[in-house]
Amino acid sequence: MSSVLDTVDLSRTPTRLLIGGEWCESASGKRFATLNPATEEVLLEVAEAGAAEVDAAVDAAQAALRKGPWATMTGAERGRILHRLAALMRERSEELVLLESIDAGKPLAATRRMDLPAAIDCLEYYAGWADKITGEVVPTRRDALTYIHRVPVGVVGAIVPWNFPLMNAVWKVAPALACGCTVVLKPAELTPLSALWLGRAAIEAGLPAGVLNIVPGFGAGAGAALVSHPDIDKIAFTGSPQTGQFIMRAAAEHITHIGLELGGKSPCVVFADADLEAAIRQTSSGSFFNAGQVCSAATRVIVEDSIHDAFVEGLAKRAKTLRLGNPLDSATTMGPVISQRQMERILGYIDAGRKEGAQAVCGGHRVGNAGYFIEPTVFAGVGKTMKIAQEEIFGPVVSVMRFSDEEQALNLANGTAYSLAAAVWTRNIDRGHRMSHQLNAGTVWVNTYGPTDTRLPWGGMGGQSGIGRDLGRAAIDNYTEQKTVWLQTRA
Repeated sequence: MSSVLDTVDLSRTPTRLLIGGEWCESASGKRFATLNPATEEVLLEVAEAGAAEVDAAVDAAQAALRKGPWATMTGAERGRILHRLAALMRERSEELVLLESIDAGKPLAATRRMDLPAAIDCLEYYAGWADKITGEVVPTRRDALTYIHRVPVGVVGAIVPWNFPLMNAVWKVAPALACGCTVVLKPAELTPLSALWLGRAAIEAGLPAGVLNIVPGFGAGAGAALVSHPDIDKIAFTGSPQTGQFIMRAAAEHITHIGLELGGKSPCVVFADADLEAAIRQTSSGSFFNAGQVCSAATRVIVEDSIHDAFVEGLAKRAKTLRLGNPLDSATTMGPVISQRQMERILGYIDAGRKEGAQAVCGGHRVGNAGYFIEPTVFAGVGKTMKIAQEEIFGPVVSVMRFSDEEQALNLANGTAYSLAAAVWTRNIDRGHRMSHQLNAGTVWVNTYGPTDTRLPWGGMGGQSGIGRDLGRAAIDNYTEQKTVWLQTRA
């Protein structure tokens, strides 16, 4: 595999911290390497933020919130900046797609088709919201004018994961800025490059200094300092349930607002009357897209007895057609997992599945000696309590279980601590509605798997899938407070 550096020019990619509108090194001078997971080669070394840099970034965000041009801008002016940022992303889309692909190991075609368009759409959607965040007059008494208006929640600490680095950053940044908040963004240490690119483009789009600050670093340093900071007004986090629990405990000290989009163990229930070919095709996509590193991946497929064997055979057949390779190769349909640690974790789950008695119908091994590639893996004969049926693997591993009636299907589908997403495949529309109401999931797809849209709220129903919602109208509520004004008048 030829060096990716022969193909992509990284010389213009920012590698320093963005604090108060200035690019700077950390006080310690520390830097860390970001790797290409397909080759294990170092792409760039990035400045590492710690507690001191987080303090400076929060101070800059507070100053921008309280004074300066951002504090007095109208919603329309904020919206125009977001529109300009979206236009820059569209204009330089190929540069950004390449950067995201090599840093996160994402196939070029998939990044071009999904990640970048979704990020641009999100920016444009909230740009449109910026001048439409209205209050209301509430008639209470004849001698008073009483009304409610929305004000920014304040300084937002946004912490985003490595599986969709750009898209998840925009999911937090776009609505927060539309609402007039300021942001300190900590990208995942494994994938910091597209966030830094976004910071440079935001400055070019006219975003005032201190409104968006970017502090790459590690969870124990920058992340912990951010979530425990007394001058952060809201933490917006997407990531693991374990980190979400830590954030809740840290935020409790200062009663900081939090929004947590956490893990998933999403069930995909396939009834015998389903369109079998479509169910297999879209379940395969839902299971193995982004090498299974998707919080809503179809990791538990629950299939009715009479079609179980045909479904497993079809799913395994499709899995075997996926082509693993360099994300920049147009023929690649599945890239690597993100890191050595993640690869070893996934292989450990595969080993546990075998030991507990599940049958690996296909896959189950590392591919090659360079890069973090794992074969797409389908397990059959999976029991409800097995580790691979209960814990989030976050890799290209799917567990197939069987059921005999609707009650059993629901029992299996709702039988985990997760509640993010679910799917039902059936031609019976009554059953589709019935199941969608009874499945414990924030999003339920019927006769499809995986589509999302900026205009629809996204999040879990509690438990290990978190609290709160990203996207849609709900995000405007996330980043504003309602203020009541009582103006006394003459009787």
